[in-house]
Formats: sequence, C-alpha cells, structure tokens
Amino acid sequence: MTAFPEPARTLWTVYADSRRRPRRIHALGVEHRDAARRLTASPADAVPERESRDAYVRRLDDMVYVCPWETRLRSWLAFERFRDMHAADVAAAFVPPPAAERATAEFERWKRSGRTLRPHILTSTWHIPLDWFVPFTRDERCLMLGTPGTGYRRSDEAPEQHAEPPVPGQGPATAAPARTLIYVTSMGEARRRVSAALPVVRENLGDGTGDVYLLSAGRLDTLGRWLEVFHPRSLVELDYGGLVHLLDDRALSADESVAEMTVALTGMERGEVELTVAMYKRLLARWRPVRALEAAN
Repeated sequence: MTAFPEPARTLWTVYADSRRRPRRIHALGVEHRDAARRLTASPADAVPERESRDAYVRRLDDMVYVCPWETRLRSWLAFERFRDMHAADVAAAFVPPPAAERATAEFERWKRSGRTLRPHILTSTWHIPLDWFVPFTRDERCLMLGTPGTGYRRSDEAPEQHAEPPVPGQGPATAAPARTLIYVTSMGEARRRVSAALPVVRENLGDGTGDVYLLSAGRLDTLGRWLEVFHPRSLVELDYGGLVHLLDDRALSADESVAEMTVALTGMERGEVELTVAMYKRLLARWRPVRALEAAN
C-alpha cells in the first residue's frame, strides 16, 4: 500500500477494508462478465469508458498489498495486440471500425499524457508463457480444487498466508466455491530468479524473443524489466485464472510446470542436455493441448 502516492493510497486503503468490493475468489468472474457484456453489446465496446476502481487485495504479515485491475489500460493493450495479429477486415468483424477508431484515438491521448503503459497485471490467453514460471518455486504454490459439497479441498502445498483472510462479519474464505492455482513470491526473489536464469537461457537458447510459446532470453529480459517497475517489497503472483476450468482435478494436481522449469534451468546451467530436454518436453506436452483449444470449434 505504501508504494501508492496520495490520494491513491487513501482510496485503496478504504477500498481494502470495504465489504462491498469483489472478494478474491469472485474477482475473475466479475472481470469476465464485465468484458463479456461489453464485447457482446451492439456495437461491441472493446475498451471500457472509464478505468476500473477495483483491485486484488492481499494481506500478509500486517501488510496490505493492492494490485489494481486497470481494466481500461489492459483492454487498450490487448486490443492493440489483437489488431496487430489480424487483418483489418477480420478485426472489423469483431469490433466495428468506428468503435475501433475511437478506442485507438483515446489510447493515443493516454500515451501523449505521459501516463504509464505498464499495467500491474500481464495477461495471456489460452496458455501461460514459459518465462512466467521462472520467478517461482514449487513450494510457493496454492492449489484449491472443487466446490463445497463436491470434494472441495486445498492442496497440501498451500501455505495458509496465500489465502485472503475473511472479512469480519462474513463466513470463512473456504465457504464459497473456489478453483484456483496460484503461485506467490516476494519481488526480491522473483527478480533474483529471473536475473539468474537470463544468462543461462541466453547462452543456451539465444538472445531473441523467440516464439511466444517458447522460452527465450528476449522474453525473459522483458519480464525482468517489467518486474523492475514495481516497489521492491511488492509480491508477485502467477494466477492460472480461467485456465483452471479447462483442466480436471488430476491434471491440476499433477501440474508441476514451475518445478519442471526449475529443473530445466538447472540442467542448462550444468550442461545436462538430456535432463533439460526431458523437462522442456514435459512442459510443451502439458501446454500444447491447452493452447490448441484456442482454435477449437
């Protein structure tokens, strides 16, 4: 919280204590419904008219952490990527040219104002980029499966501090349906791990940006520079988000992507080619079927 200047610090302090804000386990659903309403409207609205006033909140060791949703900024960035990836006539089939031009013009005004273009949240669709596994270790995982009455349980690896505590007057955090897989680490650890992995990846895989689905020094360097923007005492989370609904309990429980990435990097550093290749193949085998759903009919 102390990283925010006034008056944002006071506003976020009040927000964190509010009983009316979306709880963490419902927040993704709230964001998704809002986006769906905008994109299925007639005409479609690719970017919300105003910036979101919501945020993810976490309490740990008497400290309050706030991660603003910044839905408008993230929508601008996502729409820009979308238009770059598709031909103009294809993009126009999703968002009419007048709405697209309005969104683009508003984003250009935002850029000229000198405000940040680096959101607190990076988003990827249908997969998790392999470089995102690098800042974490296996013991930083928090896995929740199922819903109450249908086998709801929490994995043995989940430290208690990884769950947002209940607000006074409400039931316990586990009283509502939840299905999540999250990794949480300190900013210092995240930066250290990315910094240590970068020369290893550069030496073994080259210095390019590489395919979006593969590990590369360029993408890892971009992630490291993004992490440098934030307060050194911040926390960093990797949230599987809606991907948890594409995988059954067995697949989520068996997901060792972070551990496999750690072993792959160790193998690279030691020159153990067979070990590195084995771990890398396991990662690709796990995520290729998930990514393939993007083009499923």
